[in-house]
Amino acid sequence: MKNIAHLLPESVRNGAYTYSGYMQLMEQVVLENRTTGPKQSEELSHYTKLNLARMQRLNKKVTVSDSLKEVIEQIDIPQTWYILTEAWCGDAAQNIPPIVAASLANPLITVKLLLRDENLDLMGAYLTNGGKSIPKLIAVDEDFNELFTWGPRPAGAQMLLREYKANPVKPYSEFAEDIQRWYIADKNESLHRELQELLEAVAVDK
Repeated sequence: MKNIAHLLPESVRNGAYTYSGYMQLMEQVVLENRTTGPKQSEELSHYTKLNLARMQRLNKKVTVSDSLKEVIEQIDIPQTWYILTEAWCGDAAQNIPPIVAASLANPLITVKLLLRDENLDLMGAYLTNGGKSIPKLIAVDEDFNELFTWGPRPAGAQMLLREYKANPVKPYSEFAEDIQRWYIADKNESLHRELQELLEAVAVDK
């Protein structure tokens, strides 16, 4: 079991957001017509505004399957789910609300959000194919032993991205709309199924 205490020093943990705190941050940067992270542009500010609306919508309507709830309710050790994210990230906007909704099934789970570009050491340890793809979920126990990781997107969406990168026949802005349509049709079912499989594997390894 990998211990990542060195990647989560007190300074990093103190800088983490609760989910409500992260939503307040999103609202603040949208009011200021900007985004999180060092890179600022009208395009990123626009995506951030869209993401806030998506997250607010998902917060109200996202549901968790009974099978996933059952697995989460069986967790018997305190654990923290750290999520690396940025406000401009469309995949984060789609996946963080259902992750948080799932975590609420057990009070032993604490969700903390970290901005990717303020935590590059942690991000560097969890690259996807060499890239700083987000969101990235890293679950640890009280001693900072890694329990499981997930991200940056469900397998179906990841496959669409791989296909697009192999043959980018349309502007990325159009592909981003395709991904959003995939999320709408999927209704978070893939994410919750993948989370359930990860949690069941952790339970078997105990």
